[in-house]
Amino acid sequence: MRIEDEIKQPVFRSAYEKAIINLTYTAGWLQVRQAAAFKPFGLTLPQFNLLRILRGQHPRPATVALLIDRMLDKTSNASRIVDRLEEKQLVTRTVCPANRRAVDIRITEAGLDLLSASKPKACWTRIEWAWAASPRQSCSSSTTCSINYGQPTKLFPFFF
Repeated sequence: MRIEDEIKQPVFRSAYEKAIINLTYTAGWLQVRQAAAFKPFGLTLPQFNLLRILRGQHPRPATVALLIDRMLDKTSNASRIVDRLEEKQLVTRTVCPANRRAVDIRITEAGLDLLSASKPKACWTRIEWAWAASPRQSCSSSTTCSINYGQPTKLFPFFF
């Protein structure tokens, strides 16, 4: 289906406006599917992302600053997510011996087990997304998104 049909807007002011609206719409579409995939495991997408980061650090500890830096959603509250994961006993939090103001966060065996158990469902969600696009189209979409990272922020007049 085309974005024009999905949002009932037949005309866009520019190709850039259409691309931004399409990316925003697609991001929301994908988040809904990912949330449904992680719900049976009692995880949210930011929690899953944080566990993946910690698995990549394992067995080394991570700090909240490191987690914030690597999280996909920079608006998520990493400290609060760590609190929730600690309540579920999926991570541990200890005072760093080298710097008492810092806190070391590590994934537990239960956290690693949960990631392993949720992996097939998470992969299914990604496969479902990829079926609609060829590998070449997926690479092109990824490249287009990557071009914009790190560029100066510009105001888009069509939103105002």
